[in-house]
Amino acid sequence: MARADPYADIDFDEVTEATGLAADEIKCLKVCFDLFDTKKQDYLSADDLDEIMRAMGFRPSKEELQELLEEIDEDGSGQIEFAEFCQLCATFLVEDPDIEVMKRELKDAFRLYDKEGLGYITTETLRGLISELLAPLTDEELDGIIEELDEDGSGSMDFDEFCEMMMTKPE
Repeated sequence: MARADPYADIDFDEVTEATGLAADEIKCLKVCFDLFDTKKQDYLSADDLDEIMRAMGFRPSKEELQELLEEIDEDGSGQIEFAEFCQLCATFLVEDPDIEVMKRELKDAFRLYDKEGLGYITTETLRGLISELLAPLTDEELDGIIEELDEDGSGSMDFDEFCEMMMTKPE
């Protein structure tokens, strides 16, 4: 027996126009939506939204969650229908991260390790940080990482090098 087309009820043109998402992205989101819609009600609740946000690595407060729900729940039903779910996801899939916000956050992180405010982090401080984050590492592995990061061989890492390290995606 052939199964019903799970995408039959989706107006792809309408969703694409509202979100900028491509048809394959919309299909992928439909699969995700259906996974979260465990009761098969064709909508998600505020609790489901909290679960989704946490699954994506966000930790919204109750107030933030309520604001988000009000923002995406266009019809005020208190339920997130598939089109609204697509709009929520599109904000994460389509928008580029704000570079200025990212730089400010990196500057704050940099200051944590540049305790004397000298404008650089010593390789010893970096060594401690990396060994903590990537444990267990051998001394040779740690030396290799430090050597790669300290491109100019100065024995320290300035803010620009730190930004480059933090914003480079691992291969």
